[in-house]
Amino acid sequence: MTVFVYPNLLKSGSIDCAKKACKTLLDAGAEVCAEDKYRDIFSDINGLEFLPISGCIARCGCVVVTGGDGTILRCSHEENVHGKPMIGINCGTLGFMTSLEANDTDKLKLICEGKYSISERMMLRARVIRADGETLFADALNDAVISKGEDCKIVDFEVSRSGGIVSALRADGVIFSTPTGASAYSLAAGGPIIEPDMSCIEFSQICAHSLFARTIVFSPSAQLSIRCRCKHEAHTVLTVDGSRIASVSSDDTVVIERSPLVTRIIELDSGSFFATINRKLMKPMKS
Repeated sequence: MTVFVYPNLLKSGSIDCAKKACKTLLDAGAEVCAEDKYRDIFSDINGLEFLPISGCIARCGCVVVTGGDGTILRCSHEENVHGKPMIGINCGTLGFMTSLEANDTDKLKLICEGKYSISERMMLRARVIRADGETLFADALNDAVISKGEDCKIVDFEVSRSGGIVSALRADGVIFSTPTGASAYSLAAGGPIIEPDMSCIEFSQICAHSLFARTIVFSPSAQLSIRCRCKHEAHTVLTVDGSRIASVSSDDTVVIERSPLVTRIIELDSGSFFATINRKLMKPMKS
């Protein structure tokens, strides 16, 4: 098996973690590749192959990501079209999508031994349809967020499904998340935790001007249309997995639906997601 090691240079400890990962994998008999731009950083590791990122993706059987959840999101947008599974090693703070912590790199040998499972994570596709018919889209592993822009004080949102209005609300923004993204921005906005390998679309509001604002969970086949009404020709902003995609005017429509793409996450321990939730969000019960 060939493994592509994808480090985040901006995360403290990520390089050391990536080097340990490379050594563990090489000792376990794997072929390991990294991007050409890291040749000097990994010069002390014998047996590592350096290729352009396209070559690494084409060559590898899986991807090892060292960093945090943001690094996994960036990596997923580069490699998910190719269907390559990936595993994250947490060098950040929470690391809900990572399967290992920085001191667990020795467990990577389990991949070479075939002792792992793969969780297929549903993704969303957000499309912006302009008044003139122009369309642009982006895929999300975590969430698609429509929020007020700098020129906008508050927004009236209208969310419809199959032509019928589901919710009409005044708010700072709306969040449409996957089950994977339920533990991210949506959770901070009061949404529920959802088992990440489920399939559904979660809709939450940001600072809604209502006493009865509640999260709604839709089936994965739902196609949701959103119109954003701003005063004085102000704009809202569509953000996908933390990256700004487009400004959205009152004449535009945003469509949220299931993406044809999936992200495949390698898991080495069953129940690792719930272990992370209990360890990082809840106080463990004492026996």
